[in-house]
Amino acid sequence: MKRFILLPLLLFSSLFAESINIAVAANVSYAIDELKAEFNKIYPDTDVQVTLGSSGKLTAQIKHKAPYGLFMSANMNYPEALYKDGIAVTKPVVYAKGVLAYLSIKEQDFSKGLALLKSERISKIAVANPKTAPYGKAAIEAIKNGGVYESIKEKFVYGESISQTVSYAVTAADIGIIAKSSLYSKNMKKYKEHVNWEEVDKTLYTSIKQGMVILKHGENDNAYRAFYDFILSDKAKEIFESYGYITR
Repeated sequence: MKRFILLPLLLFSSLFAESINIAVAANVSYAIDELKAEFNKIYPDTDVQVTLGSSGKLTAQIKHKAPYGLFMSANMNYPEALYKDGIAVTKPVVYAKGVLAYLSIKEQDFSKGLALLKSERISKIAVANPKTAPYGKAAIEAIKNGGVYESIKEKFVYGESISQTVSYAVTAADIGIIAKSSLYSKNMKKYKEHVNWEEVDKTLYTSIKQGMVILKHGENDNAYRAFYDFILSDKAKEIFESYGYITR
């Protein structure tokens, strides 16, 4: 009798077990595990598969029919283009605003602001590729608005994504301009604010509004809508803020 009762229950529950594929901008890589864990407290049978990369490259994959059902970009431009082309089925919404920060493994005098980058002690500056990474575009905008671009442009070492730029900042370069969110990961906590890192003046670059859309692949799947709604929830906002994002 027990077998007769349990088997239908197991078959019933398996109908709700699902895997969803989402494309996520590299800057969110530091927060995504915690976001997934909280989501799975509500939907324990939904397996969230994440592909990380620069927003530009992920957009190219999506246009070439990569099977993602949801896209969390590092800006609004890429989601808006996908929506305009009919590839995204929801109008882009802002789920968080990103912040730029300097990072160096060496102690730096951040009171100099961007003028610090002109120092002879700094020969290599890690920056994300502005053609594909919104944080790289924002970094170049800040550098230009700060009036130091022409004097330091030969020092740039470009990362394919913001996560690769973080890696360059602590290995191949003297300093990097990165996503502040990366500084809240466990392996980065050894770097101290005002000593190894500092926020870049927010008035020097356009606010990094990060946009999210549901894609055609996920249009008729309630699991994608559930994840979308969770990312816009108060709990998700708390997690984003704990990683240095702005959500209000």
